[in-house]
Amino acid sequence: MQHFTAHLHDEAGTAALGAALARALAPGLAIYLHGDLGAGKTALTRALLHAAGHAGNVKSPTYTLSEPYRVQLDGRAVNVIHFDLYRMGSPEEFLDAGFREDFDGANICIVEWPEKAAPVLPPADLNIFLEVAGQGRDVKLQASSELGLSCLNRLKFAPNL
Repeated sequence: MQHFTAHLHDEAGTAALGAALARALAPGLAIYLHGDLGAGKTALTRALLHAAGHAGNVKSPTYTLSEPYRVQLDGRAVNVIHFDLYRMGSPEEFLDAGFREDFDGANICIVEWPEKAAPVLPPADLNIFLEVAGQGRDVKLQASSELGLSCLNRLKFAPNL
């Protein structure tokens, strides 16, 4: 499956998608989240991290630009790094901060506002597009690599109709 689309009726639907994504994760994934302010990027990431086993608070790294988390995937410790590039002034800030080194094939990198670092950001394995639609959200997941395709093929999610 190259892409997946769904309508998420409410926050519970967003949380369920995050949990389903957590079960489909693999080391090395680069996941880019697209959508306007309030579209649910951080809510989806929070749900994913909690479902992957992170018990603590998950805050948007709006001011720190990145927050690392350690989770267990199939009994193996994996770093998940959550980036929020909204406040970044230029792509060079991404390079100057050393963030490119986090995309090392072992970490899972989740990036909000990837367009802020587009020319220097490594390619995404999975792009997720979120859009407010009525009381819920429309979501589209699109694989752009073999690793992203593998993730989508493992995804087991059926939204409430």
